[in-house]
Amino acid sequence: MADSLSTGLVEEKEKEKEDRERATKAVNADQNKKKDGLTDTRGFHDKNGGARGQKGNLSDLSLVRFITTELTRGYFLEHNEAKYTERRERVYTCLRIPKELEKLMTFGFFLCLDTFLYVFTLLPLRVILALLRLLTVPCCGLGGSRLLQPAQVCDVLKGFIMVLCYSMMSYVDYSMMYHLIRGQSVIKLYIIYNMLEVADRLFSSFGQDILDALYWTATEPKEKKRAHIGVIPHFLMAVLYVFLHAILIMVQATTLNVAFNSHNKSLLTIMMSNNFVEIKGSVFKKFEKNNLFQMSNSDIKERFTNYILLLIVCLRNMEQFSWNPDHFWVLFPDVVMVITSEVAVDVVKHAFITKFNDISADVYGEYRASLAFDLVSSRQKNAYTDYSDSVSRRMGFIPLPLALLLIRVVTSSVKIQGSLSFMCVLLFYLGMITLKVLNSIVLLGTSCMFVKEAKMEEKLFDPPPSVASSRANSRANRSKSTHTAAPQEPTSNSAGVSLTPGVSPPTEKPEGPSSAIPKSDSDTFLTTPDEDDEDKILNNDMRLEGDGLKHRTPKKDLLEIDRFTICGNRID
Repeated sequence: MADSLSTGLVEEKEKEKEDRERATKAVNADQNKKKDGLTDTRGFHDKNGGARGQKGNLSDLSLVRFITTELTRGYFLEHNEAKYTERRERVYTCLRIPKELEKLMTFGFFLCLDTFLYVFTLLPLRVILALLRLLTVPCCGLGGSRLLQPAQVCDVLKGFIMVLCYSMMSYVDYSMMYHLIRGQSVIKLYIIYNMLEVADRLFSSFGQDILDALYWTATEPKEKKRAHIGVIPHFLMAVLYVFLHAILIMVQATTLNVAFNSHNKSLLTIMMSNNFVEIKGSVFKKFEKNNLFQMSNSDIKERFTNYILLLIVCLRNMEQFSWNPDHFWVLFPDVVMVITSEVAVDVVKHAFITKFNDISADVYGEYRASLAFDLVSSRQKNAYTDYSDSVSRRMGFIPLPLALLLIRVVTSSVKIQGSLSFMCVLLFYLGMITLKVLNSIVLLGTSCMFVKEAKMEEKLFDPPPSVASSRANSRANRSKSTHTAAPQEPTSNSAGVSLTPGVSPPTEKPEGPSSAIPKSDSDTFLTTPDEDDEDKILNNDMRLEGDGLKHRTPKKDLLEIDRFTICGNRID
C-alpha cells in the first residue's frame, strides 16, 4: 500500500510539472507573438493570419516596399495641436515686432528731441531769468525766501557749464583732427571706432551721476550735515566730464566723416557691419522683460545720437563744398544706407530676443507707457526732477555734450555777417522755439493718453522713494544676486523638515504680524516677472533662514529702472 501511494504522489508531481512547463511555454509563445507584432512596423504579416518564420520576414524586406511605405505613410498634426499653435503664435509675434518696436522708437525719438531742443531754446531763457532775479534781489529784497529756487540754481549751473566748455572747445581744431584720422589705416580706424563706442557708453553711465551730484550739492538744504566735498569741486568735475564727452563724440563724428569721404567705401561698410555684430552679442543671451526695457532705451538713445552725428557729417561736408546742393545728393545714399542698417539690426535683434525668451510684442506698449509716465509726472507741481534729467537717467542720453558739439560745428561752418544774417538767426531761433513748444504739447497729450490706457493715474500721486528705501532695495538686490550665485543646498527648519530652494514650505503658518505677505502697489502693475517665475514669486515671498523669517524682495518695477541702459543684457 505504501508503494502504491508513493508512486501515485510521484505521478501527480510529474503531471503538475508538465502542466507548469506547458503554461510557461504558452506564455512565452504569446509574448513572442506580441514582440513580433510590435516590431512589425511596416505591416509585414502573413495574409492567412499565421506567424511567419524568419526567412519569410526577410523576404518581404524589399526596397520597393520600403519606398512605397515612405511615400504613402501619413501623420496627423491635430494630435499635437498645442505645440503647433504655439509655433504659429511665435511667427505672428515676430511679424508684429517691427510695428510695435518702431512705435516705441518713434515715441522715444521725439522724447530725446524734446530734451535736445530744450538746451537750445528754453534753457538760455531760464538762465537769463535766473540771472535777472540775482540782479534785482538787492532792489526788491528776499522777503524770507530763497535767493534762487533749486530749479533756477540747476539752470544757472548748466548755463555756466555750457559756456566754459564751449570756450574750451574753441581751441580744438576740427580740421587737424580730420586729417589725423584720415591718415590711419582702415583696420586701425575700425578698432578706434569700436573703442569710441565703448567709451561713449561708459561716459554716459557715469556722466549723469556727476551732474546729479552737482545739482544736489548746490541745492541741498543747509540745515543738513555736510557730507560732500563742496560745490566747486563738483562743478569742475562736471565741466571736465562734459568737455571730454564732447571731444569723444567729435572723434566719432570725424571718423564717420572719413568713412563717408573714402573712395572705396570700405570703412563705411566695416562700420555698418559692426551693427550686425551687436546681434551676436545680445540675441543668444537670456533676457527678462526689465532687461529688454533697458536695451530698448539704449537703442533709442543710440539711434538719436547717430542721427545727430549724420547731421554733423552733412554740415561739415556741405561747408567744404560751399553749400552746393548737388553734393547733398552724393551723400544721401550713404546716409540712407547707415539709417537702414541701424533699423534692420534693431528689428532683427528684438524679434529674436522676444522669440527666444517667449516675450509678447505687447510689452513694447508697456514700455511706452512707462516713458510717458515720466513726462506726465515731471509736469506736476510736486515734481522732484526736470524732465530732461529724467530722460538722461532713463535712457542714458545726456544732451549737454552733444548740444555743445553741434553748436561748435554750426558756428565754425556758418559765417554770420551783416544785419540780414542776424535776422535769419533770430528767425531760426524762433522757429526752434515753436518746434519745441509744439513737440512738447503733442508729447504731453500723447503721454496722458498712454498713461490713461495703462491705468497708471494713481501712481502720479505716490510720493518719491526715500533714501532708506532705495538703499534697502539696492542691498536686497545685491543679496539676491549673491544667493542666486551660491550653490543651492537643501536646508532644514527647526522641526527637522528639509526645505529645498523653489519648494514651498509646510502649510503651517507662523503666528504674529510677520506672517503677512508683503505687498506693494507697484506689484499690481508694471511688475514684469517672467511667466515661469510667477508662481514662485507668489508662493515663496517668505523663506525660512535659520530661526527667523526673511522676506523675499519683489521684482523691480519698470518705473524704478534707472540708467542701466548701457548694460541692457544685464541679468539681476
